[in-house]
Amino acid sequence: MLGTAGAALLVLGLLLGLEAKADCVGDHGARKTQSVHLVPQIPPAELLANWTPLLELVGRATGQCFEIRIAASIPAFEAALLAGEADFAFMNPYHQVMAKRRQGYVPLVRDDRGRLSGLLVVRKESPVTAVGELAGATLAFPAPNAFAASLLIRASLARQGVAIQPRWVKTHSNVYRAVAAREVLAGGGVNNTFHREPEGLRRELRVLWETPAYASHPFSAHPRVPEAVRGAVTAAFLALGTDSQARPLLERALLPVPVAADYSRDYKPLERLGLEEFVVAGGD
Repeated sequence: MLGTAGAALLVLGLLLGLEAKADCVGDHGARKTQSVHLVPQIPPAELLANWTPLLELVGRATGQCFEIRIAASIPAFEAALLAGEADFAFMNPYHQVMAKRRQGYVPLVRDDRGRLSGLLVVRKESPVTAVGELAGATLAFPAPNAFAASLLIRASLARQGVAIQPRWVKTHSNVYRAVAAREVLAGGGVNNTFHREPEGLRRELRVLWETPAYASHPFSAHPRVPEAVRGAVTAAFLALGTDSQARPLLERALLPVPVAADYSRDYKPLERLGLEEFVVAGGD
């Protein structure tokens, strides 16, 4: 649970556009606090509510005290990640590639129920039926380096000769609402976040195009975290995957079927996609 202090910090962060956080989730008797950075795909309040009870269980099972940190934007999350500030982090698949190269982050677990694909959505009644018809249009994306929701889509459009004007709107939720409100012709999201939006909003939208699917977001650790701690955290997530009472918590955190992750198998193939030219360093 957040408690009064945690809730106050969250509200202050939301009002000021600053980082939101929750202190010492898990074992309050732990000697050291481990930071957990979560990629802000969805509004911070929702993200914090989704992850706090899950990390409470993992922390108690492993004797760890976690400090959850949610940056004000995906670029701010990336900056902290690539600087090695996070002990643990839940990141998108291409963040894992970037973080492995820069800091050596090790993926621990990922979801095995479904793979991640990017979606281009338009309004349901939109006359657009092919991506080529988006040439010259302004499209909404959560952030430049959002993997499936931005990098994969922008790379594919560029390789098809479809030039667009990107508008960065911070979260996947904002993308879907910008399209629904007719602020943009289309926008990029992913299957996992789109299908979690309210049914009323989804009824207003139509999936125009979908990318190939890839391994989902990993929960990863900086190599400075002792191997024994990494192993214990991995084991705790896997054990929760067999606990029927924990399944709703895993579902909300986008880890409904946790399995051990392996960089060479799951994320190294992304290195061959040639996305580097579309990465925006420090971009907003």
